[in-house]
Amino acid sequence: MKIVIKTKNVKLTPALEKWIEEKINSLEKFSKVFQEDAYYNGFFGKGKPRVEAWIEIGRDTQRHKKGPFFFAECQMRFPKKSLRSEASSDNLRQAITEVKDGLQRQLKQYKEKIPKSLTRRRQRVMKKELKIDPGARFYRKGRIREEGI
Repeated sequence: MKIVIKTKNVKLTPALEKWIEEKINSLEKFSKVFQEDAYYNGFFGKGKPRVEAWIEIGRDTQRHKKGPFFFAECQMRFPKKSLRSEASSDNLRQAITEVKDGLQRQLKQYKEKIPKSLTRRRQRVMKKELKIDPGARFYRKGRIREEGI
């Protein structure tokens, strides 16, 4: 997974960077749904990362001492889907954890949604194949003349 970290009014320490990478990399196991091998093995897919995450962390203001003034935003991009989450808190690490939880919730929701839609699509195809006569499936101009209708 490729992770890009952007900061605003906050200094990025190596410990904080490592902590962010651990949190966001834990989401990769949920993103297996989006990873299509055909997309990456093709001519245009060579060298592209499977999952990309852009994280922006920072502090809203320099002067205020009260309230949630640390924020974190994360956007994960997949080949055909993009997920986004944002949070603000008194603590920077807590804001990052909330963002991770929000993305995890969205990934789980989408993961449960995919099998249902595929099953319904397959059921529709089977229903059409069972109901329609094989001769009537495709309409061609020549068929009408041959049958004499």
